[in-house]
Amino acid sequence: MEALQDWVANLEMATILAVAWQVLGAILIFVVGRWIARAIVKLMRNTMKKREVDELIISFLSNIVYVVLLLSVVLIAVGYLGVQVTPLIAVLGGAALAVGLALQSSLSNFASGLMIVGFRPFTRGHFVEAGGVSGTVQKVGIFQTELKTPDNRHVIVPNSAITSSPITNYSAYETRRVDLVIGVDYGDDLKLARSTIERVLSEHEKVLDDPEPTIMVLDLGDSSVDFAVRPWVNASDFWPVRGELLQLLKEELEKAGCSIPFPQRDVHLHQTDKAA
Repeated sequence: MEALQDWVANLEMATILAVAWQVLGAILIFVVGRWIARAIVKLMRNTMKKREVDELIISFLSNIVYVVLLLSVVLIAVGYLGVQVTPLIAVLGGAALAVGLALQSSLSNFASGLMIVGFRPFTRGHFVEAGGVSGTVQKVGIFQTELKTPDNRHVIVPNSAITSSPITNYSAYETRRVDLVIGVDYGDDLKLARSTIERVLSEHEKVLDDPEPTIMVLDLGDSSVDFAVRPWVNASDFWPVRGELLQLLKEELEKAGCSIPFPQRDVHLHQTDKAA
């Protein structure tokens, strides 16, 4: 401490002021540079929105550009302090290589994020099944994708888990087909059952006329004759219409005299006389 006090005492006021100015200048460069970086990113986001660029691409590119700009500002501020930036960049490069080798999974997530943004298998607001999770896409980040499940849970899925497994996008098309299997008893009139099913579908306001619904005998089951009932609906109406049709078909088929069988088994016991 005494040596430090002697060193400070021997410093000239001009030197102290010069050091203080450099420090303040570096701080000012960082503050102003960060503000400029945010302004550039905001301008970039607004420009891409006006050109109707996908929201996922806007968010992903904005994060990358901001990180690059902020790192550049830090290097400029450090250089203003008199530190040689070239050796520092070399050190940072070596450190980045070491960190990259240690965090291969993170680099894999980053590369997967680039693939998701580039190929766009889904976008914000789409309901997807990806990485073993089903939910509505909220955001695609540099390393992970955020989903909102139907029961209102927030799930974060690593990007590599998404690109390494099948992706099902339920919102990719405007319409979806509802696949139902309706069984009637073997003793029922199949023509009556078919006409009843056709009437229920035609009267439902959310069932589309084009494509035309498909109704056909699908299977002769153990306990019933099974009809494949496949109407088309708007994607947003899929689950409500599916539930409504199941209820309506059961009620109308029973009114028409048809029955909805359930699996049952007859057991016959045969008794034989044992020889004395």
